[in-house]
Amino acid sequence: MHDDQSRTIAPDALPEVVIRYLKAHAAHDTAVAVSVFTGDATVIDDGNTYEGTAAIVDWLGRSATEFTYTTRLTDAQRSDATHCVATQRLEGDFPGGVVDLHYRFTLRDDLVERLVIEP
Repeated sequence: MHDDQSRTIAPDALPEVVIRYLKAHAAHDTAVAVSVFTGDATVIDDGNTYEGTAAIVDWLGRSATEFTYTTRLTDAQRSDATHCVATQRLEGDFPGGVVDLHYRFTLRDDLVERLVIEP
């Protein structure tokens, strides 16, 4: 994604599938969260790569239970029809206590093909 071509958008202007994922992830609803991904999707989080539905389900289950935290959507950007970024502030009992994470989504056929989560 070319950040210089990204434009800030209202958080509710994010693609519906991205909003559905963010809400499901915050609610620890793994079934809904995994339903937004393509069958061959890739998630990269904390330097680890998870490929395919089974690996993503395992990752969602672990990330939901490892720490207790709240999330707040603080920024949204879109560079084209298939690329957007949602920035969330996490506050909780993980090391450091507060972090802003960028959720970089690549979409295909109204589903998430790739998600990269990084500070």
